[in-house]
Amino acid sequence: MNKTVKRILGSVLALAMVVGVGYTLNNQIKPQGVAAASTSNYNGKAPKYIFMFIGDGMSFPQIQAAQYYKGIQEHGEIDVKKGNYPNPEKLSFMNFPVTGTVTTYDSTSLCPDSASTATSLSTGNKTLSSVINMDETKTKSYETITEKLKKQLGYKVGIVSSVNIDHATPGAYYAHVPSRSEYYSMGLELVDSNFDYFAGGKFLSDDSKEVKEQGKAKIGELAKEKGYTVVNTKTDIKNLKKGDKAIAVCPDDEVEKESGAIKYNLDRTGNELTLADYTKKGIEVLDNDKGFFMMVEGGKIDWAGHANDAGANIKETEAFSDAVQEAVNFYNEHPNETLILVTGDHETGGLTIGFAGTNYDTYLQNISNQKVSYTAFDRNIEEYRKNKTSFDDAMKDVEAQFGLKRAGSSGESTKGGMVLTQAEEAKIKAAYEKSMVSKADRKLDENENVMYGTYEPFSVTLTHVLNNKSGISFSSYSHTGIPVAMMAKGLGEDLFAGYYDNTNVFDKLKNITKVQ
Repeated sequence: MNKTVKRILGSVLALAMVVGVGYTLNNQIKPQGVAAASTSNYNGKAPKYIFMFIGDGMSFPQIQAAQYYKGIQEHGEIDVKKGNYPNPEKLSFMNFPVTGTVTTYDSTSLCPDSASTATSLSTGNKTLSSVINMDETKTKSYETITEKLKKQLGYKVGIVSSVNIDHATPGAYYAHVPSRSEYYSMGLELVDSNFDYFAGGKFLSDDSKEVKEQGKAKIGELAKEKGYTVVNTKTDIKNLKKGDKAIAVCPDDEVEKESGAIKYNLDRTGNELTLADYTKKGIEVLDNDKGFFMMVEGGKIDWAGHANDAGANIKETEAFSDAVQEAVNFYNEHPNETLILVTGDHETGGLTIGFAGTNYDTYLQNISNQKVSYTAFDRNIEEYRKNKTSFDDAMKDVEAQFGLKRAGSSGESTKGGMVLTQAEEAKIKAAYEKSMVSKADRKLDENENVMYGTYEPFSVTLTHVLNNKSGISFSSYSHTGIPVAMMAKGLGEDLFAGYYDNTNVFDKLKNITKVQ
């Protein structure tokens, strides 16, 4: 072949690639390499019981941070002078036989939101950020894997979340709306879904304009009319039994008052129901001869990531792991009939293990000094503002709840120590003064916006300082574009190995279950 022919062929191939890529982007077709990963043949038996665990905002850094921290907690304090390498303690899903890596971009961004990414997982389609189970024109609805399994195979379906039942990720398994903020419409679809078990935080739709301004019935009341047992006390939730068609709403005395979600694991006072409890009850309620599909979301991993609260983030990942363990326990009784998937929808916060100020060292044991989440400490700040509390008095609470000691106190300020440097204390004091200004009157400059985001300056600065002293840092208050992990155990597990797109998760489930 002469050089001229080679050049012509090369140009044709290059043009074909450009046209192909352009066609792919313009028509939202999956990249060829990614699509190929979803066409793996599966000739085995369809799983009778399928668990889909989604750690909202959870990627590799969240998993590793929780593992290393758990190791410290299980094996005791580290002698900083002798080194700080922890004994890792695996989470419940880290020894699953199959692992994969999943890309998360949507039609809008490389840093997508939960509505679009959950849509990809539940329907196999890309869409715009904030859209749930509809196309980019917001006119065409996509059928979810849960709807297919319910209609075609008669599976029972359960949806569980540590945040509100009508939040974006749980909503992506039963609703179809052009905007994730259309809570009342999502609630109506929940009621009409005829799914069998819902559990989590309070309905956001209860505060919607449809309820408050137009006087429409609350979703819980409409659900009762459709035959649901709606319960919101610990006793009634515990008394739910096999075969009940139920909605379990977090009890009033256990809910986080600011959000209506289940409390942060870090803020639990003892015997509140956990994500694992709601998962275990779901297994009991859904268990039947035809099979079931249960989606369980660890939603507050994401919320803690947004706030750059590493302590709360780690504890939420541990709570999520406990929920997965309930599925593992069930799997051990039904090993030839079950599939468990554990993944994330996207990463939140740009969490990383490593900080410029600690070089190659980490001191994750410092995180154990944090006793409350940023949300709980924000309530203290409200009182400080109201009572005009002095910085000196506020710092007494800081030492008690975060372990951070005033500059000049006995102990180390570097090398893993909890004593503040003068620079750190100055940063905290500046944030305190900003927090003492009412939110309505508060003005932030460009630098302060980067330092505090939309969070309470005092609390977010405290978590930043504690994070950094521990060798942890964040790059964002938003979502990032890094891929997430996939762990699989059970029938069809091999299909989930490799590097592929989140839309392929749906494709693989469809392949395994043989639904159309």
